[in-house]
Amino acid sequence: MTTETATPDAGTDPRALTIENVERVLDELRPYLMADGGNVEIVEIDGPVVKVRLQGACGSCPSSTMTLKMGIERKMRESIPEVSEVVQVL
Repeated sequence: MTTETATPDAGTDPRALTIENVERVLDELRPYLMADGGNVEIVEIDGPVVKVRLQGACGSCPSSTMTLKMGIERKMRESIPEVSEVVQVL
């Protein structure tokens, strides 16, 4: 059995800061948000800052800041080290 190792480029590196990789991380979190009647969408990536919009119940929930910082941002920074911050856009 032969194992090939390729040098990943930004298009295939799961740790690169791309829309596709940010969506992949958000897809892991969406079931938890949807269970509470919410969701999240990417608005834009501005350098190392990911701008998102919380939707549904998450948009008006008193705990939305905690969800954003301790949930979404923490997971995003663990998965994609280039991310410095996740901010909410209204």
